[in-house]
Amino acid sequence: MGDTNHKTIKTRIEKDQKRLSEQLEQIRTARTAKERREGSPFGKREEEAGETAELENLIAQEKLILDQLVDIDLALKKLDNGTYGSCHKCNEQIEVARLEAIPIAKICMKCAQTKNAR
Repeated sequence: MGDTNHKTIKTRIEKDQKRLSEQLEQIRTARTAKERREGSPFGKREEEAGETAELENLIAQEKLILDQLVDIDLALKKLDNGTYGSCHKCNEQIEVARLEAIPIAKICMKCAQTKNAR
C-alpha cells in the first residue's frame, strides 16, 4: 500500500477512534446513572429486572467498544512502524479489499476462514 493509502486509512481509523471514544463516554455516563439507580428501591421486580438487563447491556457494549479501541491502537502503531497490513498469523499481506472493508483487520482472509472453520 502506498503512502497516500496509508494516510487515508490512518484518517479513517482515527475518525473511528474518535467516534468510538465518544460512544464509550456516553455509555459510561449512562452506566454510572443506572448503577446509582440500581441501589434505590423500586418496589417492582419487573422494573428491577429491566434495570439490571439494561445495565448488563451497557457493560457488554462498553466491552465491545474497548476491544475495538485496542484493535485501533494496534492498527495505528502498525501504520507508524510500517508493518500495517501484515497478518498476525501467517505474516502474509492482508488483502487490500479486506483492509478497505475492515481497516483494523489483524488477519488475512485465509487465516480468518481457518479460524472460523474450527
